[in-house]
Amino acid sequence: MLESNQLLRFTTAGSVDDGKSTLIGRLLYDSKSIFEDQLASVEATSKRRGHEGIDLALFTDGLKDEREQGITIDVAYRYFTTPKRKFIIADTPGHIQYTRNMVTGASTANAALILIDSRHGVIEQTKRHAFIASLLQIPHMIVCINKMDLVDYSEDTYNKIVAHFEEFSSKLDIKDVRFIPISALNGDNVVNRSKNMDWYQGSPLLHTLETLHISSDINKIDARFSVQTVLRPQSEGFLDYRGYAGRISSGIYRVGDEVTVLPSGFSSKITSINAGEIEIQEAFAPMSVSMTLNDDIDISRGDMIVKPNNQPVMIQEFDVMLCWLHDQSAKPRAKYTIRHTSNEKKALIKEVVYQIDIDTYARNTENKELTMNAIARVTLKTTRPLMLDSYRDNRMTGSIILIDENTLETVAAGMVV
Repeated sequence: MLESNQLLRFTTAGSVDDGKSTLIGRLLYDSKSIFEDQLASVEATSKRRGHEGIDLALFTDGLKDEREQGITIDVAYRYFTTPKRKFIIADTPGHIQYTRNMVTGASTANAALILIDSRHGVIEQTKRHAFIASLLQIPHMIVCINKMDLVDYSEDTYNKIVAHFEEFSSKLDIKDVRFIPISALNGDNVVNRSKNMDWYQGSPLLHTLETLHISSDINKIDARFSVQTVLRPQSEGFLDYRGYAGRISSGIYRVGDEVTVLPSGFSSKITSINAGEIEIQEAFAPMSVSMTLNDDIDISRGDMIVKPNNQPVMIQEFDVMLCWLHDQSAKPRAKYTIRHTSNEKKALIKEVVYQIDIDTYARNTENKELTMNAIARVTLKTTRPLMLDSYRDNRMTGSIILIDENTLETVAAGMVV
């Protein structure tokens, strides 16, 4: 059963001109999620450019540079709602030099939409996008084989592309892959079933997105609650109130549960849980709540409230798969600020173990330089222990970012191995 108006985040990836922006435009247009003034603006631009109908891609290409070049060069977030679900789309660029944007857009996604041009089939960029989706442990992948109208809606062409994709993706860690033949331009199998491809028995894209089972994507076993702030209202009726506020990364918490506070290791029981001003008996990821405990323990921002028999690893030296996001290369043994949940520490890159050639998936142990878009396994060392899970088990407590101490810019994102 679907939870009412559950939120699904999905990212789109494809090579340049594979039709991503047109596909998103078609989803927004056919699901009637476009404001009238936006529609009028796009109609006017389309007419000015000499298009016969509406250029659907203009609904997503919001940046001026993009509109002029007709390409996507940044992560653009779009929101739309159907009676069954709310959606957030991260529209990411297809160019090789924008790998970092795909990592950014995909980091919180439930599903990845990978577009393939049916005329070109699986290309290096397809493999790159599938690899990043598997690296980021995105639970669901929907491969949209687009521009089927340009290959006469050929079932044979579709089957060959599916076989080729399955051949290389079998080496990747992808749990759920689906294939849909579409024409974003004409709307075949996007919102409505295509009359041109009666050989395809599956659901159109929107129905697939609306019915994707995502409740089990959240880790409900490992209870992890990172404290963001301590609430001491000091107002009438709350003079003795000491609440610990934050967002539950994973797991379930109930009033009366035995808990352990890390890094101190002190134990207590949950006395109350509040979601805003409402007192509740149970809270689970990804809710933002405040808790009170039975005992007066010294707890501050960055501490983690967990269950006694299920704890993260407290460690100072660990390996991560790191995606370098900055245009300046990493400096050898340079110090960075590492941010993990609500915790900040100083860290240095102790060693680059290997880099990954995303086109061949080969490991390169010779090249130790981290340049923009590089993906590498590195060893990090922090000044104090962090409370970590592996990213495979827990996407929230298994991810980190590195921040340049001088410029305060985010330079890398990493997944704990």
